Amino acid sequence: MPRQCNHDFTPEPEQMALWPDASGNTINGLGEAAERRASLVYWHDPETLAFGQVQKWFYTYNHSPEVDAARAERAEILEQPLPAVAPERAERSPEDWSRLVKERALAASADIVGITRLKAEWLFEGVDFGWTWVVMLGVAMDYDEMMTAPEPTAGAEVVRQYGRGAKAAKGLAGWLRREGWDAGPVTGPLAGDLLLIPPALACGFGELGKHGSIINRALGACFRLSAVVTNVPLVADEEDSFGADEFCVNCRICDDACPPGAILHDKQLVRGARKWYVDFDKCLPYFNQTFGCGICVAVCPWSRPGVAEGLIEKLARRRARLRPSPKDTG
Repeated sequence: MPRQCNHDFTPEPEQMALWPDASGNTINGLGEAAERRASLVYWHDPETLAFGQVQKWFYTYNHSPEVDAARAERAEILEQPLPAVAPERAERSPEDWSRLVKERALAASADIVGITRLKAEWLFEGVDFGWTWVVMLGVAMDYDEMMTAPEPTAGAEVVRQYGRGAKAAKGLAGWLRREGWDAGPVTGPLAGDLLLIPPALACGFGELGKHGSIINRALGACFRLSAVVTNVPLVADEEDSFGADEFCVNCRICDDACPPGAILHDKQLVRGARKWYVDFDKCLPYFNQTFGCGICVAVCPWSRPGVAEGLIEKLARRRARLRPSPKDTG
């Protein structure tokens, strides 16, 4: 049954005492008509952020045996050094490189892989680096574990999959470096110099959902992202549109289930683009007190195993019914 809540969550005073005199929505560019790069708001060096003290509090507040064990395992993965870049470069066609990159990523524990050319607007403001390509990696989360959200069990699963995403990214980057091509892993949850959702959309991972996460045609919203940046010659994948955005327009499951009422029912103007947006100032306090929450990802109809294929077929039939016939258009 869909979860229902009355959106009456009250944050703990201890957390709100650390809340800055700033709005995360303003920092994110909510309501701005002009295009610009994203600003740092969370998951970076806390000493540089308006919400830095709140970010620190997240790690002091959220402890459980399973979450702490998952964090320790992830830390071991992140600490493993990358190999040096080999002095001689292997030479292959972009098509062969793309095929091998995807094979290596899947062998390194990624579940989905996509390639896109890096765009400067995907970098945070003030960042500039010389990479040409982004290889996006997706790792699936266990649906049953995530359905326990916002319990520690779900939080631990998120941490484990961030660790698996880091393992996949470091494995692929390491292979490219041994082939003589420099490459760098981009892993979560701490955000690096690069936004991950825009290149994931560009390389065909799916469509942005109302809950602010990507909906993939196979994994639903129940997956996490990592990436590898490199200059090895590659071939870009195409975007994938299968009706998820259209579905979200009329679906209220995630916003009905969100305890702080942070999921907005209509698209918003954000840094010059109209898209789905989650209210940062409402979401973060609950997120911080519940091991990263995850309710919206868990209840999303697309995340339920075995459901996505049927939804895609249903939406395709609906579009076919609504499509004008030749006699109506000619």
